[in-house]
Amino acid sequence: MQKKIHSNKRSLSSCLDQIKNDWKQTSKLAALSHDWANLVGKKLASNCTPLSLKRGTLVIGASHPQWRQALLYTKSQLLNSLVNAGYEIKDIRIQQFHFQKKKAMETESVIWEKHPSRIDIHGLKICPKCKKPAPIGELKRWSMCCFCKRKDLPK
Repeated sequence: MQKKIHSNKRSLSSCLDQIKNDWKQTSKLAALSHDWANLVGKKLASNCTPLSLKRGTLVIGASHPQWRQALLYTKSQLLNSLVNAGYEIKDIRIQQFHFQKKKAMETESVIWEKHPSRIDIHGLKICPKCKKPAPIGELKRWSMCCFCKRKDLPK
């Protein structure tokens, strides 16, 4: 049974590698973005990113004017490095680009920990509207239980 699990892992791994290679072949910008940190170094990669690659022109976004200036000074070396890595790039354009940091998504368990309907955490009180037991978290949020709140929503 143990051997079967390992063979499934290998086949899944090779399948994922194949998908990754296909993805790189169909989208040169995706491949470049994937290799970006290895090509330009971690420090530059964390402050500059490839934005588009059209007709051999790579547009790079820099997070700050100083990084834009650094790219301008090293533009020919960067172009040679990318060409030597196998990318068909004829020119590089550099522009200011403000990165938007991705907000970390809360997991379902974290959301559930804070949910107002949790009586095991918040406890119960009487709803002032219907006079029935309701989670305290709902009463704090809406001043009534969720059933009364639902009746108040527009139809």
